Amino acid sequence: MTVSYYTFGCKVNQYETDCIAELMERNGFVTLDEPMAADVVIINSCTVTQAADVKLGQLLRRIKRQNPEAITVVAGCYPQAHGATELISEADIIVGEANKTKIPERVSDFLTKKEQLCEILPHQKGEKMEMMSLERRADKTRAIIKIQDGCDRFCTYCIIPYARGRSRSKPIEEIRTEASELALQGHRELILVGINLSCYGEDLGEIDLADAVHVACQSEADRIRLGSIEPEMLTENIIRRLSQEEKLCPHFHLSLQSGCDKTLANMRRRYNTDEYRKLPQLLRKYFPGCAVTTDVMVGFPGETEEDFEQSVEFVKEIAFAGVHVFPYSEREGTVAAKMSESVPKAERYRRAEIMSDAAKIGEEAFREAHIGKTVSILFEHEKDSDFHQGHTKDYLMVRVPKIQDTLWKEIRDVKITSCKDNCLYGEIINPTAD
Repeated sequence: MTVSYYTFGCKVNQYETDCIAELMERNGFVTLDEPMAADVVIINSCTVTQAADVKLGQLLRRIKRQNPEAITVVAGCYPQAHGATELISEADIIVGEANKTKIPERVSDFLTKKEQLCEILPHQKGEKMEMMSLERRADKTRAIIKIQDGCDRFCTYCIIPYARGRSRSKPIEEIRTEASELALQGHRELILVGINLSCYGEDLGEIDLADAVHVACQSEADRIRLGSIEPEMLTENIIRRLSQEEKLCPHFHLSLQSGCDKTLANMRRRYNTDEYRKLPQLLRKYFPGCAVTTDVMVGFPGETEEDFEQSVEFVKEIAFAGVHVFPYSEREGTVAAKMSESVPKAERYRRAEIMSDAAKIGEEAFREAHIGKTVSILFEHEKDSDFHQGHTKDYLMVRVPKIQDTLWKEIRDVKITSCKDNCLYGEIINPTAD
């Protein structure tokens, strides 16, 4: 039988879909890129925003309309957080977060019984991570390793702790084994990800994120990269130890959400702007020239024009290398959804445009600072007949004139000559493979 996949949301979901795909292949299923022709369609859902929920429902209805004989599976955050609602009631198999590795068995059960199956296991206090490991990530430049799941923070706007459960970590030796295997399969860059990555190791004893990075760096991979990090657990000691790992990419996505102390308190974030400000300073001290990127939410309930202006000025002050700006989205079941003083949606989008424009100052300055420098590029699949393209260690896109059919997964030194349309351009220094 053939199977196809849709993944919504974050890199953690991407990793889990890759693991499900490996399990399905071991059980005799053949991956098909065209979902509307597959025998089984597995949708790994996200519920961070209402827009994600809407897209999920639209996709499921389209599959049922265009490929009515397909067995449809909806898994992940949406059913875990909301249950088997009307939105996904037409799915043949519905599973939550705790049993994604059981999907091949549930598909077999459905083939036998021909009855809808719904299995959403509630999160339990003290539960362990569902053990997943990835042996390869076919046709991908980078490989993702999920080392942490869940979150204990319960920010007022966020439904993820209800979907993902409490923070829990992958044992250090399993990270070592998985990183080694993925590197041996030819992946030259590994990305360590989690729902609240900076909390790695809290449940395992006297280890932390720096320990996880250290064992990953002992693999044959050339680069180790970190996913998004929450600020409150990132100490100077951890940053100092991270700086000792030569393979670690100097790119840190340090979630901010707001540059206004009042709004941060209303969000129930566990830091203020003074505490946050110290972290980019420390990162730039230990990783000179590093990229510090972030997320910023605008239009949170109660955010006044003055609050918003404070947030804009803070973003300008930090001079982030990249900023993901997004308007607040109500999530039923969260504290923020019940807050008064809602900001009109039109105003949220207006503020998002202003914040994006403010962020461009730091983003453009960071890119332009690379002109004239020689940087190391990991090349990806070619998407243009005239250029090779890849990313720097600090995750800037670079394009160079083609010198052969492909440079996929090769690492070359490139001298940056110009910057245009958010992309760097340059010339390869070492024309032969490393």
